[in-house]
Amino acid sequence: MTSVHRQDREAGGGKSRGKGVPSAATGPSTEATGDGGPRPPASTGPVLGGLPQPVKISFDQNEENTLAAAAQILVDNATVMGGVATRMVQATENISKTLSAAPALSTTERGMTLRRAGEVNTATSELWMAIAAHTDAVSYHSYEQFIEDLLCNREPGNTRETAERAARGDFDAAAANQDRELMFKRMSELRHLPGGELYELLRTATEAFLLIHAGVYPPVGARTARVLRDPAAPAVLGSDPLVGAEYDRLGTGVRVSELEAKLRAYLGNSRNNYLEAIARQGALRIDGSVASPFCENEGAFVTHPLLLELIWSYWMEEGMLTQTTAAITRRFQNVHRGGPGPDPLAELELHPLRGLSGFLWGYLRDEPQRLTVARRAYEYTHQYGLTLWGRAVPEMRAADPRPRFLEAFHNLLRQAARFYREDADTTVIADAFPVLNSLREVHLVLAEGAHNQFRDLPWTARVEMLMQQWLLARPEMREFLRGRQMVPYPEGWMGSVDAMKRLQGWGDTSVIHFRDLARFGERLLLSIRYGNWTEITSQDHAVAWLRYWKEEVQGYIHSYFTATGVNLSDDAVEVSNSADVRYIQPSFHLRNRLLASRRGGRALR
Repeated sequence: MTSVHRQDREAGGGKSRGKGVPSAATGPSTEATGDGGPRPPASTGPVLGGLPQPVKISFDQNEENTLAAAAQILVDNATVMGGVATRMVQATENISKTLSAAPALSTTERGMTLRRAGEVNTATSELWMAIAAHTDAVSYHSYEQFIEDLLCNREPGNTRETAERAARGDFDAAAANQDRELMFKRMSELRHLPGGELYELLRTATEAFLLIHAGVYPPVGARTARVLRDPAAPAVLGSDPLVGAEYDRLGTGVRVSELEAKLRAYLGNSRNNYLEAIARQGALRIDGSVASPFCENEGAFVTHPLLLELIWSYWMEEGMLTQTTAAITRRFQNVHRGGPGPDPLAELELHPLRGLSGFLWGYLRDEPQRLTVARRAYEYTHQYGLTLWGRAVPEMRAADPRPRFLEAFHNLLRQAARFYREDADTTVIADAFPVLNSLREVHLVLAEGAHNQFRDLPWTARVEMLMQQWLLARPEMREFLRGRQMVPYPEGWMGSVDAMKRLQGWGDTSVIHFRDLARFGERLLLSIRYGNWTEITSQDHAVAWLRYWKEEVQGYIHSYFTATGVNLSDDAVEVSNSADVRYIQPSFHLRNRLLASRRGGRALR
């Protein structure tokens, strides 16, 4: 190994040191001087410009041995790690072979999904199907077709239902066609049919229409099957069709005969049927004999409930149906509407060559027999606590009003809207007990008002308003009022009412929304009235009710907001009013909107 050579500071060299020469690893050492004191370390080389000259450094044998030992340790560690890696590869291959030998473990996928709770089918759903089907059966579309088939079709047998009934074997087409041909022959031989008789024929046909379609009849018949069956399924002789998806909303897959059997069982069970529970208390006498309205046996009223609600007539009246007909009949008698300016209907001229003038003559002659505005208003207050507003409405002092209905019903709709919001969130199980309590409350309020004129006045009001709709849908009326042809009205009479509202300044809310309020409100109240909610304690029934009637609940909330400006589904507290606007009479909101629209119209002029 080469040692460190140093040059003396003095020229000519000097003695070289044998011991005490520092190695590169240990650094410079201190040598003793002759007098025993420390001597400064020798310089590493000659000083050139004040800087030491660089030196050559090499390692001794001990240091090389140390490095060799460290390298050997690294080699050994690498060998150990290589062995570990080899064993890990072998273990991985063994696991792969094990999984390949077990297909169930290697191919099965595990996943988690969030979904809403399943549909709940209860015994009450059969009643709901019947309510939905029969309310459709008494709609204006069905009524208009019934009147056309009965009074306008002069070709015997050319009706919509004849082919279906004949195919099912429950209709004697030959006998029916013979009777029909005889009736049309007699009518065609009449040179002049007075207006009074025309109207009486129309009223009789309307009452017959409601007699056929307005109730729940336990026996399976052609009428029920035709209403309930799936429209996509053809009418086959002796077949038992499925109930259409429009009515079987819970997907039970029930057939018409099964539905009727379950409906009979439901109506005969006091735990489910509200009317049966009333009969069980001794309020009605029921035995096995054939029921008759002239006898003391009221069993028919229990098993054949009348599926009509007066709230349908209330919303039709708020939609200006009766006011439109009244304005037409006043002008027909040449009576001015009152107030300054000309009558908006001054140009109404109905010539005698068309039939509408005869119907209006009979309609006016029957006025003493029709319901007055005051009688309907008093019954609205008795059953629902609802009031009318207008010049024709007298000051009322009802003996038995129902002021809690509006709060209970609107609270039910608010709870239902909250349930729908929670139910749409699949991470939440919505609580239906508040809805169940609200259903019980509304049911009790409805039961309190089901007395006196409960059956007859809704029937009579429906007959009269169906005839008013038919009169307003006549071509003569549409030609005179000249409604907006491009508006897609669901029913033919609506354009005349909207046109009259614009002529008279009765507001700008379309009658379509009032029709929806009438239709949806009737279905909801019928489902609440005839279910025995006071004895139902499971929230499953409330969940099923919410799922089945979701379209009606949401549609009613939307139409009410459009007509009155009040959002029934809003949970916000109204701090600006002394009372919640949801519990104020609809007529109050409608009057305010009417006055606001009139003020806006004057401001634009």
